[in-house]
Amino acid sequence: MAIFYSLRNVGVSMLLWVLVSCVCVLGRPATFLQDFRITWSDSHIRQIDGGRAIQLILDQNSGCGFASNRQYLFGRVSMKIKLIPGDSAGTVTAFYMNSNTDSVRDELDFEFLGNRTGQPYTVQTNIYAHGKGDREQRVNLWFDPAADFHTYTILWNHHHIVFFVDEVPIRVYKNNEARGIPYPKLQPMGVYSTLWEADDWATRGGLEKINWSKAPFYSYYKDFDIEGCPVPGPATCASNPTNWWEGATYQALNAMEARRYRWVRMNHMIYDYCTDKSRYPVTPPECVAGI
Repeated sequence: MAIFYSLRNVGVSMLLWVLVSCVCVLGRPATFLQDFRITWSDSHIRQIDGGRAIQLILDQNSGCGFASNRQYLFGRVSMKIKLIPGDSAGTVTAFYMNSNTDSVRDELDFEFLGNRTGQPYTVQTNIYAHGKGDREQRVNLWFDPAADFHTYTILWNHHHIVFFVDEVPIRVYKNNEARGIPYPKLQPMGVYSTLWEADDWATRGGLEKINWSKAPFYSYYKDFDIEGCPVPGPATCASNPTNWWEGATYQALNAMEARRYRWVRMNHMIYDYCTDKSRYPVTPPECVAGI
């Protein structure tokens, strides 16, 4: 569901104007084609329940992908996803935001790395700011993400970027521009998702290869929800401090979120680039500043 202007910020008269002029998509959940388009292999994406859910397919012929119809500058994006069950080694299901620029790319990544049957699913997050990435963190999910749908969310405002799994924050990247650390805030980003083969790196560093006898592989999406400032759109939207995602409630983790965040990092994080001395003998500055 794409909401271009937060309804929490408008009065009754403005709300009536919005309803009459159909600026907003108010139905929840929205259908896939209201907000997205297929970008790769339309034969491998199937709409379910009148487009309220979709199935992504990976086989030996192709993977597939889709993207939002518009780009956004700040806001919140979430989807409910059910991942590939069973032996999913070598597959990657990705949900991310991307500025679709080359040398100065901004990008916020969820990448779900498949594994052998019975082994935990790993979610890798990464952040590109002003063209610089290589900020990977990996967390083993504490539930079976193929048994049911779970909500994956990216919150992006002027204060921080937070990756959520259901209501649990698994990653925080603070805006430390005052310390000279890049932060994505100038380029709008689209919302993307892909299902693809990556058995050269995805599972145990490429040691576990994809088992094509288990193909086709399926992942499922529903409840597409985008709330943010569309670009092109009102020039003042992204800098408007009254946007709900810029409010005091969303400028830092609350006490419960902070406890959950610490719990994830203590019990389920399996890789953090900040502590990888083989890659970074000198700790990256954003790690020193605090993430």
